[in-house]
Amino acid sequence: MVREEIVVSTRTLRWKCVESRVDSKCLYYGRFILSPLMKGQADMIGIAMRRALLGEIEGTCITRAKSENVPHEYSTIVGIEESVHEIVMNLKEIVLRSHLYGSLDASICVKGPRYVIAQDIILPPFVEIVDTTQHIAILTEPIDLCIELKIERDRGYHIKTADNYQDGSYPIDAVFMPVRNVNHSIHSYGNGSEKQEILFLEIWTNGSLTPKEALHEASRNLIDLFVPFLYAEEQDSHLDNNQNRLTLPLFTFHDGLANIRKNKKEIALKCIFIDQSEFVPKTYNCLKRSNMHTLLDLLSNSPEDLMRIEHFRIEDVKEILGILRKHFVIDLPLQK
Repeated sequence: MVREEIVVSTRTLRWKCVESRVDSKCLYYGRFILSPLMKGQADMIGIAMRRALLGEIEGTCITRAKSENVPHEYSTIVGIEESVHEIVMNLKEIVLRSHLYGSLDASICVKGPRYVIAQDIILPPFVEIVDTTQHIAILTEPIDLCIELKIERDRGYHIKTADNYQDGSYPIDAVFMPVRNVNHSIHSYGNGSEKQEILFLEIWTNGSLTPKEALHEASRNLIDLFVPFLYAEEQDSHLDNNQNRLTLPLFTFHDGLANIRKNKKEIALKCIFIDQSEFVPKTYNCLKRSNMHTLLDLLSNSPEDLMRIEHFRIEDVKEILGILRKHFVIDLPLQK
């Protein structure tokens, strides 16, 4: 059945989404195939993609909560059905979608009696709640509930520690990973030296991005890790052997490097997205609003073009020039 769904080619790798569904607002599923692969390649790609999907994709979540007159995390408040600890656990489950960096402030200010849900969170711009019906607390009496929240974007899993308690606020275990689970399996076909493989990838996400978007971002992150090897600087290689130093022949690839830069520079720049650079949030947001998503998009504009962007200043242009020169040894064009 699998072989009927794909076109097997010995020259071109092809991928396809064979199943996609939304189980709930916070649970998306996707199943993908990649073929044809030589023996061993499916496992190599599957392991790398699983690690990138689970560990390299950034997410946004609530990392800290603060409320006045709360002596400790396990205390209770008259008029609230849940304990403070239960409220913190409910805040941990809130799924957010954002592309901003750094720490942002949010808050909850409501008056009971009423149900408190995720929709009651007052969010900063460009931050969205995936499921606004997620439960936070139940106020059984006419009391005021005010909670200050801290929102951050990062990757991986951060566990709260005792030294994270400060200013009467309580840290929240942060699960930044938008990908909940990844499975990969391999189907082999053919005989002998013509044996080939099909890679199956199953991806579950929390709804802040789709499995297809997660696959795309993980692929970009893997490419970004390998791009430096395409432009590696020539270095001397030496081998020390007690008394004598043997100098190995230099691995000279000036001609090859020139060809790579000439033929593949544009492709490489398309694979480097501006969110992988060190731009401050303001610069990053201005560029994204101007439809500049990759370095290739950015390098199609001169400094004068960037100065026409709303809220852009000469300091922002200098920041961009500094990052381009430091990490990519390139400059913006003098003219568009």
